[in-house]
Amino acid sequence: MSTEEKPSMLKGLVGKLSSGELSSRDLCEGLLRRVHQWNPTLRAILSIEEDRVMQRAEELDRRRGQGEDLGVLGGIPVGVKDNLCSRVGRTTCGSRMLENFKSPYDSHVVSRLDDSGAVLFGKTNLDEFAMGGSTETSFFGASRNPWDFERTCGGSSGGSAAAVAAGLVPVSIGTDTGGSIRQPAAFCGVCGIKPTYGRVSRWGLVSYASSLDVAGVFGQSVEDLALVLGAIAGHDPRDSTCLPHSVPAYSESLNQGVRGMRIGVLREQLDSQGLDPQVRGAILGTLDVYRELGAEIVDVSLPHSKYCIATYYVIAPCEASSNLARYDGVHYGYRSSGKEAGVLDRMMEQTRSEGFGKEVQRRILLGTYALSAGYYDAYYLQALKVRRLIRQDYDEAFSKVDLLLGPTTPQCAFRLGEKLADPIQLYLQDLFTVGANLAGIPAMSIPVGSGMDASLPIGLQLQAPVLREDQLFRAGAAYHRAIAYQFRLPATLEEPRV
Repeated sequence: MSTEEKPSMLKGLVGKLSSGELSSRDLCEGLLRRVHQWNPTLRAILSIEEDRVMQRAEELDRRRGQGEDLGVLGGIPVGVKDNLCSRVGRTTCGSRMLENFKSPYDSHVVSRLDDSGAVLFGKTNLDEFAMGGSTETSFFGASRNPWDFERTCGGSSGGSAAAVAAGLVPVSIGTDTGGSIRQPAAFCGVCGIKPTYGRVSRWGLVSYASSLDVAGVFGQSVEDLALVLGAIAGHDPRDSTCLPHSVPAYSESLNQGVRGMRIGVLREQLDSQGLDPQVRGAILGTLDVYRELGAEIVDVSLPHSKYCIATYYVIAPCEASSNLARYDGVHYGYRSSGKEAGVLDRMMEQTRSEGFGKEVQRRILLGTYALSAGYYDAYYLQALKVRRLIRQDYDEAFSKVDLLLGPTTPQCAFRLGEKLADPIQLYLQDLFTVGANLAGIPAMSIPVGSGMDASLPIGLQLQAPVLREDQLFRAGAAYHRAIAYQFRLPATLEEPRV
């Protein structure tokens, strides 16, 4: 095994930009050519204002030439999921309801990227209002997996994952409510991190489930994730759920190795009947690597994990039904022009029926029912109690180990349309990821192998205690160094022109 440190693509690009070997203008021009070539097929990026991209790139080149420090991402193009508000372009949430909405302000994440010298390189596709696990519920059409155009790239942040996997952008921002960063990262063969709830401000993030949503990062390496998360994390007084803790230098943990670290193996997940044998084999293979690197492997149980899916699909729809009540055709967004639109209650009914897709309507109905009189105590209140038990399971596990290890998804990327007729099967794709959201802990998915005749990626999920993202970076980077991991584009795509 090689332990030689190799620079990530992002670090290499930052170095070339800083030295003048590469200009931000040339970098963006090359990526725009690639977008024109592949995005019509992939539908990873929903909108991109090319003139503004080039103006921003030229501005950064000029400022760099004048000796100005541009920030850690100076000149780097970044894709942003289209549920994060930005003054540049539209913010649609993948929905007809916001098809033409232009935000008057930038979200905190977009502002942080701007302060770090990044170029906002388009808004990426997503399941409508982040509700879905395959990016098939987007009003603008499904994104496709760069490894197999007939398969899903995952969701709800599928466009962000596909854009990185296809080399359309070096890094991108997604959001994660129940696995919406980690699942598409696993399906597309890239790295993705969901930080601790509250580590990144939700100000300007269009809410799906407010107690679960968190913004995170997709990249081609663990090092990429550490660099970008360090740029967007930190306290924001505008978000009452944003944690006041200082942000450590995540890059310092990348080379610490895992010797002496105790890694807990989630046997309930590895022994799950729904786990694909190839995924199981790939995850078991990582244990040998970690043992050789000096980590101690310990079996760990999360007794209430079997209730995670049921708990999540009570709490999340309840919060969604409340958050999406604002889309009524009165304040902003889509308004029906139907025959009865002149009567207020009928206008609101028609607007919501026409503006929301089927999956969003399904979750609003589920949530409204669970919150209604006579059912609140039986469903929502009980789900909150089980959520506390799930969090206690994690607390107990982390009193024994430093990290938890298991598969990110039960299987490799499935075919487009395969699970749309059976929402329950689609929801079960979040089987291994929703627990981290319910507990509010950080979790990361990294590529560790391939299945389906070596044609589709497999992801490993690592979970850590609250605010210990550094542990994730430490373990993920150590594994990738040990196997001499190098990001590669799918065979279906040519090398990026950068």
